[in-house]
Amino acid sequence: MVATLTALTVAACGSGADEATKTDGPVTIKVWAWYPAFQGVVDLFNSTHTDIKIEWTNAGAGQDQYTKLQTALKAGKGAPDVAMLELQEIPTFQLTKHLVDLGKYGANDVKGNYVDWAWKQVSTGDSVYAIPVDAGPMALLYREDLFKQYDLTVPKTWDEYKAQAEKLKTASGGKNFITDFGANDGGFLTGLQWQAGAKPYAYDVANPANIGVTVNSAEAKQVMTYWEGMVASGLADTKAYGTTDFYNGLASGKYATYIAAGWGPGYLQSVAKTTSGKWRAAPLPQWTAGANAQGDWGGSSFAVTDQTKYPQQAATVAKEIFGATNTDAWKIGIDEAYLFPTATPILESDAFMKKEYEFFGGQKVNEVFVPAYNAIGEFAWSPFNSYNFNQLTTGLNQAIEKKTSWTAALDTAQANITQYATQQGFKVQ
Repeated sequence: MVATLTALTVAACGSGADEATKTDGPVTIKVWAWYPAFQGVVDLFNSTHTDIKIEWTNAGAGQDQYTKLQTALKAGKGAPDVAMLELQEIPTFQLTKHLVDLGKYGANDVKGNYVDWAWKQVSTGDSVYAIPVDAGPMALLYREDLFKQYDLTVPKTWDEYKAQAEKLKTASGGKNFITDFGANDGGFLTGLQWQAGAKPYAYDVANPANIGVTVNSAEAKQVMTYWEGMVASGLADTKAYGTTDFYNGLASGKYATYIAAGWGPGYLQSVAKTTSGKWRAAPLPQWTAGANAQGDWGGSSFAVTDQTKYPQQAATVAKEIFGATNTDAWKIGIDEAYLFPTATPILESDAFMKKEYEFFGGQKVNEVFVPAYNAIGEFAWSPFNSYNFNQLTTGLNQAIEKKTSWTAALDTAQANITQYATQQGFKVQ
């Protein structure tokens, strides 16, 4: 959660980063990240670079790391040279002016390795505040055996999805749900709204004093009205994501589909091992027949903090550790960490596109996810995303408990976020 806009910008002087000083040996670059299987990636980098040595620390996942990082940046000491940041958190950290502009250190040389929407998540104009690593394009994972058992067809639209859900409920005697709707995950909720064309924020780090807030747009309400109906009709379950009940639902066949991100195939096989071979992947259903609208759920990057003494070398780490030509690192990232790469050369490689997944019956699932990734549209995050996600998830969980309607939850979030942004010193437009 940010302090006032004025306080943030005053505190942004930082320690300053000079050009790399000469050293007798390799420069040590401290990196904070929580990627799975990351030690192998670090070891690979260190074995192929004689002038730079990465010293890696797992300072906690998500908000645990962010809290420590914000504390260190505010104190002017203790921050790493390079930090993993989820895409939605970049505006929050950039607002404090503690992220190095990597455009000054050759970042734009690799711009062509990324699709437009992904690069714009980390940059504005020629200023670059992070290097994209992974993303979460969305698709529909479904149990082929259950679809055959209950004579279901793979839906191409959300209307068809609802029709199949109704058919499943009747045929299974209410034993099965078409899916689970995890109202506790702000990234999931935002990804669905992103696909529908919602643009909750209009914000540019180049103009940090102003922000547009429209979290209760017609597109966002369309999504919520749809899922309110699915839940009320007993077609979708409402177990919180990341819980035992949710995992059991995936493993037991209680859920016939899982609306997933690009990292979902690996995640699914780790939490539902006994269902290996039964799942398949299909494109995300569309709101309009024949459309190709897509959303993103998750994604991360590497940013360089202003406490680094070696900005050039730190920028090299950010660009190269999961770089577009670093196929060995990406083999670890894909096979062991289940990351979905943002770098086009990796995405388009046969090793990725043609990779067969035994868990999915040998299907080449990336042939579903890569086109979805390429079709994602631009999307702006707020510089107070933790508060944003909290408002979304709190409101929708209240709606699930029938304390409010789903669309009214968005109206409440709109009012609260507008008030919050104003209190923090933003001019809400």
